[in-house]
Parts: sequence; structure tokens; C-alpha cells
Amino acid sequence: MYAAEADYFTAGGPGKASFAPLAPFFSPDVVLHQADGLPYGGIWRGHEGMERFFLAMGETWEVFDLVEQSFLSEKSPLVVSTRVHVRARATGRELDFPILQTITVEDGRITEVWPFYWDTAAIAAACTNYHSADDRLPRS
Repeated sequence: MYAAEADYFTAGGPGKASFAPLAPFFSPDVVLHQADGLPYGGIWRGHEGMERFFLAMGETWEVFDLVEQSFLSEKSPLVVSTRVHVRARATGRELDFPILQTITVEDGRITEVWPFYWDTAAIAAACTNYHSADDRLPRS
């Protein structure tokens, strides 16, 4: 799945590349839970929801590199630890952080994903003109 996702982004990603190569990895009724504090927070449902999620991710991040990944569990639910490097499209700021995900798989397809980010406030701040989530004064 991660190789197909990389190919999707290489082909232009959200809004440019076809979601079709990714669709077989997801159940038609897949549910993705993103923390509300993220720029793309909320619950994303089904293939349409996943396409909209990838579009929101593409609008948020100019760079989203999976630097290191470890599967901590190889049976459902999978537990995946990932270190990422990102650059926010709106500000150009870069971050490195871990994400821990639980991924439920049924009949060979992903049915539910829960990503847990280390610091959602730092991510939100990197995507805005604020020093931090608690600092509401624009950066100079």
C-alpha cells in the first residue's frame, strides 16, 4: 500500500493523479480518523472520503516523506510506527515527527485507520503564521 501511495504522489498526487491504483487497498466503507487539531482533521469515509483526504493532505504539505517505518504488529489491527519529514505548503516550515497508526484490515483491505501524531499543535502551528498553537500573534 505504501508503495502505491508513493507512486500516486509521484504521478502528481491529489487532484492530478488517479486514485484508482490506491482504491483496491481500501474497503469501500473505509473510515480514517484524523485528529481534529490537524489542518485535515476529521473523519473521512469511503473511497470518496479518502480521495478528499489525500487532496487535503496535498494542499497542506508540499513535502510529506516517510523517512523510516516499522511494523510493530503484522496481524490486524496492524501497528505501524512512521517517522516523517514534512514541509508546509502555506509557510515553507519543515518538521520531523513520529506517527503511530493502528490499521484494521479485513479480507485484505483496509477498513479503519487511526493515526496518532506526537504533537498536533506543532503541526497546526507549522501550517499557519503563528509561533505556536498558543501564540495567536502573526509572525513578523
